Amino acid sequence: MFLTRLLTAAVLLAAFIGALFWLPHALFALLVSVVIGLGGHEWARLCKLPAAAAAGYGSVCALLCYASSLLLIPPLWIFALATAFWILAAPWWLARVHRPVAGALEVCTGLVVLIPAGLAAILLEPAQLLMILGLAWVADTGAYFAGRTFGKHKLAPSISPGKTWEGVAGGAVGCVIYAIIWALSDAYLQTRVQGVAWIPFLAGTALLCALSVVGDLFKSVLKRQAGAKDSGRLLPGHGGVLDRIDSATATLPVAMLLMQAMSGT
Repeated sequence: MFLTRLLTAAVLLAAFIGALFWLPHALFALLVSVVIGLGGHEWARLCKLPAAAAAGYGSVCALLCYASSLLLIPPLWIFALATAFWILAAPWWLARVHRPVAGALEVCTGLVVLIPAGLAAILLEPAQLLMILGLAWVADTGAYFAGRTFGKHKLAPSISPGKTWEGVAGGAVGCVIYAIIWALSDAYLQTRVQGVAWIPFLAGTALLCALSVVGDLFKSVLKRQAGAKDSGRLLPGHGGVLDRIDSATATLPVAMLLMQAMSGT
């Protein structure tokens, strides 16, 4: 099982990096939209929609994501809406783990979760996208090792029994170190992250780290309420698409908004 998971992860990473840097932007946008569509299909199935309706829902997600990417001006309100959801609504949702929300609201929420993340992935510069996704990976990896080594206090035992506050702290430390290295080595950030600007930069890093955990827990709640172990079976050893992009759905739209604020546009 571990070898299968490792091989799948290696293939996915190689394919993603190849597509990110070598595909024409239009084809990369199409690929991301397809991934969002697959995630939308899984979301609909977790919402107990029939197979035909789930296929239609996934298609709508893909089409909306791709159509939004064709706009000449980035629709910042989409990222602002997603940011408000992840900071305000998602914690409320997590607190109601034993009280599922109405099915219609759950279905509509999928659009807010998936489309802004896909659009951010399309619009961000390749290096920026890779760095932001790297932040989520560092948060996850740091939390895993810190949790295994020091974990004693459960973070959300009714949602994900394996997560601990010590793991979250380890992930946060890893993210801060990663962000400092990123800021010191990236030419774009070197001119913007100086002096007191380090404070909001590191605060934004901490926010993205926290939201990566929220995204992971949110997906776990959705699966728990649906009575499912994984969101799908598409990826051997990993489950479905949603199982792989859970943290990214929370971090990417917020990171896009932060990058726009940093650039002053």
